[in-house]
Amino acid sequence: MAAGQLRADPAQHAVLPVLEALRLWLEANPTRRTGLFAGLFARPVQPPKGLYLWGGVGRGKSMLMDLFVGALDGVARRRVHFHAFMQEIHHGMHEARKTGVEDALEPVAAAVIREVRLLAFDEMQITDITDAMIVGRLFEKLLAGGVVIVTTSNRPPEDLYKNGLNRALFLPFIATLRERLQVVALESPNDYRQHRLQGAQVYFHPAGKARGAIQSIWDDLTGADAGRPLHLPVNGRDVVLPRFANGVGRASFWELCAKPLGPADFLAIAQAVRVLILEEIPQLSSSNFNVAKRFVTLIDALYEAKVRLICSAADEPERLYVEGEGAFEFERTASRLREMQGADWGRAEAEGSAPALPDQP
Repeated sequence: MAAGQLRADPAQHAVLPVLEALRLWLEANPTRRTGLFAGLFARPVQPPKGLYLWGGVGRGKSMLMDLFVGALDGVARRRVHFHAFMQEIHHGMHEARKTGVEDALEPVAAAVIREVRLLAFDEMQITDITDAMIVGRLFEKLLAGGVVIVTTSNRPPEDLYKNGLNRALFLPFIATLRERLQVVALESPNDYRQHRLQGAQVYFHPAGKARGAIQSIWDDLTGADAGRPLHLPVNGRDVVLPRFANGVGRASFWELCAKPLGPADFLAIAQAVRVLILEEIPQLSSSNFNVAKRFVTLIDALYEAKVRLICSAADEPERLYVEGEGAFEFERTASRLREMQGADWGRAEAEGSAPALPDQP
């Protein structure tokens, strides 16, 4: 703040003592006692409660967590997006099953416990039943193994996996979160991410001249992260968003709309990101009708989820599809593309209806 890089925010400042107490404990206890005589002469050190930090979109949750992780000295830690971490867990369990192990989660959790003392999860949300059925046992094993967990979320623990299938089986995990993590609400009135995009150009044409501007937006929103593929399980299939970092997804039009993807796939993408950068939207017509239909479905999913869309296109929305079958129906899509360019787009969303924008003022 003294350097002018951050704005003073009392709500953010109120969270710092909780994180500082965790930092001091972790640096005093950076490793677990291991070996043949571990625990014979002293009781194992019980880790303190972790932190479950929740609040509205853009309030600074991820930024606070990044400051905390960056301030740690000599502590094995990992900061990871919750979606990406659960993908790794599923992959590890798949590989473990090949060995015939009775509990495929056991060796996967044990590997995490060996590697880190602190796990920092960004944007915890549970939308998939397979995650819901695994996450409770996973957290129990990690916490029992002495791993300290810090996580951010848009919603309080009680609203995780809300209205999900077989949610009754998920309720014990909510009790575990309340018991083992401090639940703190970040009640800042400021939405910093919207401030960053407010008034900024988010629709560029022609696409060929927009690459530099698009890259600048990506760098600004992700901290110049290179990004990595995000794999989303949908009805037993693997839907891939080519680049993902800090809650921001990025893909070309052809990487999403030229593939045989349907409403469920686009809905999963809309639920997984808060910002989508979509590049190289072409001129559309009856000659590429199926591709255009997928684009319409994608925009509908993003619109309903209040995802912030940044895109480059061949022309203005109203001139993307001007003739042939489907041109009349496309008028609604053009109207939505216009609406989604508004400075206030996404501000009126119901809390918790979609993942948060990256929270870095």
